[in-house]
Amino acid sequence: MLALFETAALAAGRAILDVYNSGPNVTIKADASPVTEADERAEAIILEHLAKAFPDIPVVAEEAVAAGQIPQTAGRNFILVDPLDGTKEFINKRDDFTVNIALIEAGVPVAGIVYAPAKGVAYLGSRAGAEKLTVDADFTVTDRKAIAVRRHEGAPIAVASRSHNSPETEAFLRDNGVADYKSVGSSLKFCLLAEGEADVYPRFGRTMEWDTAAGDAVLRAAGGITLGLDGEPLPYGKINQATDSDFANPFFVAWGGKRG
Repeated sequence: MLALFETAALAAGRAILDVYNSGPNVTIKADASPVTEADERAEAIILEHLAKAFPDIPVVAEEAVAAGQIPQTAGRNFILVDPLDGTKEFINKRDDFTVNIALIEAGVPVAGIVYAPAKGVAYLGSRAGAEKLTVDADFTVTDRKAIAVRRHEGAPIAVASRSHNSPETEAFLRDNGVADYKSVGSSLKFCLLAEGEADVYPRFGRTMEWDTAAGDAVLRAAGGITLGLDGEPLPYGKINQATDSDFANPFFVAWGGKRG
């Protein structure tokens, strides 16, 4: 399955870069978030690949959900797709936007890919471990290497959202003695933890499951974990929530080699 995820993500990345290089047209969705034709083209490509290979597995994809197309996932394994995470970065011509695909089994992200086409890198995670891939201009993988979270001593290095910082995040960094942090967009924050470039990613802002699942899968495969504020691993497949919409995440903290 992970090989198919890789093929689909690379194909989607090619379409995204075509739009990126020519300049996107931007529209605003009902939730006030931006969307471009790159999101839509990439999602169509990914869904086509998934439908052919895994026709019986439900797929929850960001733009399809926005259009009211929400499959039944209760009690089932399913796939989460964010065709273009970091749309604001994409629109502003920053290169830290990603393609995200993840498999959820019993509420756990067990396999996923995060592909940053403008950076020429991808991250894979599964029960077999985590890898970082180098992708050339022809969308060919030229190198693969195993990655893992780091064990560290002293003050942790944090990674924080470029577009969604908050007072709660600033307080967390202060309370946990964080003296240095990296600012990056999209699900690459999880990947920096997974490859040992940082130690903690606090998120005190709203996210959806398709925003986090692939990066979370990579992080868990590399030896890290994402915890809700209750101290439990972040679950997936959250529907019929009393205080939020289906597939919305609570606040969380993702940890590399040190968990609190």
